[in-house]
Amino acid sequence: MKLALLQMTAGIDPDANAAIVVDAIEQAAAAGAVMLFTPEMSGLIDRDRDRAAASIATEADDRVLRAVRDAAARTGVWVHLGSLAIRRDDGLLANRGFVIDDGGVVRATYDKLHLFDVTLPSGESWRESASYAPGERACVVATPAGPMGLSICYDLRFADLFRAMSDAGASTLSVPAAFTVPTGQAHWHVLLRARAIEAGAFVVAAAQTGVHADGRSTYGHSLVIDPWGTVLLDMGDDAAIGYVEIDPAQVAAVRARVPVLDHRRPIPSVEVVA
Repeated sequence: MKLALLQMTAGIDPDANAAIVVDAIEQAAAAGAVMLFTPEMSGLIDRDRDRAAASIATEADDRVLRAVRDAAARTGVWVHLGSLAIRRDDGLLANRGFVIDDGGVVRATYDKLHLFDVTLPSGESWRESASYAPGERACVVATPAGPMGLSICYDLRFADLFRAMSDAGASTLSVPAAFTVPTGQAHWHVLLRARAIEAGAFVVAAAQTGVHADGRSTYGHSLVIDPWGTVLLDMGDDAAIGYVEIDPAQVAAVRARVPVLDHRRPIPSVEVVA
């Protein structure tokens, strides 16, 4: 089974970003890929909140989502649109991912649970909660790549989320991201490999890369990792489309070899000894 990943440098113009994603869908179809994965915030990256507000719409009115759904239906390619900035019905914003089938139908959505509120030693300071409301549920959705658990970027650091999704049947874990360069250099590869090994699952992580129009920089290195923890694809720093062949049967083989899911036990109470 062939999967495609879009590694992009999204900017402040949703129409330009939509054109990049639609072109990637068409290229993925021509290459014989059954599913395309895109990064977090594929439709807009803009840290200027006032300017960004004019480009953020409800799910029903979002023109990037509409363009991607149309392209998926036209080409017959499934798309995990890693995430978009969406205005909720209550007026709050969500960092929301979409799984779109080969008929252009939205099969599942997921709102980012863990918001990136950190100050890094480099001086970078991020307060995602100043703009976005957290999600309230996890999600596993049936896809051509198997039952797929959905996450977004900073969620990667919370292993209990991935345990819950693999307990619910996920054999593929998707981690679209816009990782900072310092945290990417330190933690991106090791955390993604750990999530794959812990769950005995494929991990697909499409990422933003490079210097964006709003001035931020992202790490890139979109990855596909197999259930044994082997990196099958590392896209480096360049904005591009990458392809990888996966064998879904490998999940059962690895889980039989090291049956960690069968050995999981409820976590007992923790005794704290002074």
